[in-house]
Amino acid sequence: MSKFYLLLALTVGPLALLFAFIEWRIRRRERDNREEMARAARLGLDEPVSLHPYIDPDRCIGSGACVTACPEKKIIGLVGGRAELIRAAECVGHGACAAACPMSAIQLVFGTARRGVDIPRISPQFETNLGGLYLAGEVGGMGLIRNAVEQGRQAMTHVAASLSGAPAAEPGVYDVVIVGGGPGGISAAREAARLGLNYVVCEQEDTGGAILHYPRAKLVLTRPLEMPGLPPLKGPRLSKEQLMDFFDEVTAGLVIRRRARVTQVTRRDDTTFAIQVADAPEPLVTRRVLVAVGRRGTPRKLGVEGEDQGKVVYKLIEPERYRGLKVLVVGGGNSAVECAIMLADADATVALSYRGDKFNRVAAETRDRLDAAVAADRVQLLLNTQVARIGFDNVHLTGPAGDLALPNDAVIVQAGGTAPTEFLRQIGILVDVHHGIRVVRDESKVAP
Repeated sequence: MSKFYLLLALTVGPLALLFAFIEWRIRRRERDNREEMARAARLGLDEPVSLHPYIDPDRCIGSGACVTACPEKKIIGLVGGRAELIRAAECVGHGACAAACPMSAIQLVFGTARRGVDIPRISPQFETNLGGLYLAGEVGGMGLIRNAVEQGRQAMTHVAASLSGAPAAEPGVYDVVIVGGGPGGISAAREAARLGLNYVVCEQEDTGGAILHYPRAKLVLTRPLEMPGLPPLKGPRLSKEQLMDFFDEVTAGLVIRRRARVTQVTRRDDTTFAIQVADAPEPLVTRRVLVAVGRRGTPRKLGVEGEDQGKVVYKLIEPERYRGLKVLVVGGGNSAVECAIMLADADATVALSYRGDKFNRVAAETRDRLDAAVAADRVQLLLNTQVARIGFDNVHLTGPAGDLALPNDAVIVQAGGTAPTEFLRQIGILVDVHHGIRVVRDESKVAP
């Protein structure tokens, strides 16, 4: 009998230890997730800013498949045996979690009860309330490069179908003008070229859209990208530079007007639109319009004396070119903080000015890196300050402590952009504010 108990102990003992270890790991992970959620709330990172998952607690079984599937990692975690958004503000709407859930407990939604999201009203064919004017990509609420590319292609297919059988355009009239040279606009242009349409792309900067504003070496793509007429671009992870090289290839031969900011779209008659481009003497005339701009919009300016100097820019491309220079970064979001850190890493003398008294929507890791850079005197943090004037070799700031003059060689403004919503409303497109609208699974339609 003693041998039996000995064998039982040798068999059950390790299993009990194994189960105890598994239970300990689960409890520790849940504790860490709770702490991360509390930290996100303290930092103002508990509110999603765009497309994100809604997790039905009655259907979730806590399998963890969504946690594993998320390419960003640590966006979703298990708490109390159920999936929860841990770092809601960092979610970019990949949708991989929804596809991986075995119980269909996850749906992608726009907006929350507290934070509304402006979503233009479009049909399943991407057509707005203005017949003949279409929207695709991020401006329609759908983030991610691959989504914009696919929607640009689909929208252009519907544009071509709407022109099928119609009389040929008069001389000087385009079949379609594409507003925006980002991923969605370029995809639409390639499809227009393939379908034999007379088109032109109007881009206010250079092709690439918001990708142009990403810092050097930033990872921007984690899944294959398929442009019309080209084999998929595969990673598994692609940097900004790799993607821009790809864009140079896909834009070759396309009809693109760079530095052409569209200021107005008006209906000219029953069949055509007039597209006014800044500084252009005459508007473009077209039968269809496809707006494929990003939600970043036009960079927001400070509106102060001296801002028109060449040393003032609104994006950071090459941190190394600022080595040894005195640089002021203006802004309080992730982009501004990351910009300041990268400049410090490039051995620039960096000051970061923000009008608020604390950062509310900066990722936890980024904030930790900033705190370390400030503690090491690599970044001068100037909270509660605003730029009053930009001189030739200095910058004047104002704040509760009075005026401050800093020696300065360059100013990088990272104060966000003027969202395109106002532009859309100005041209007559209906825009609704949504608080938790759900997306059907093909990611091309929106349903209440």
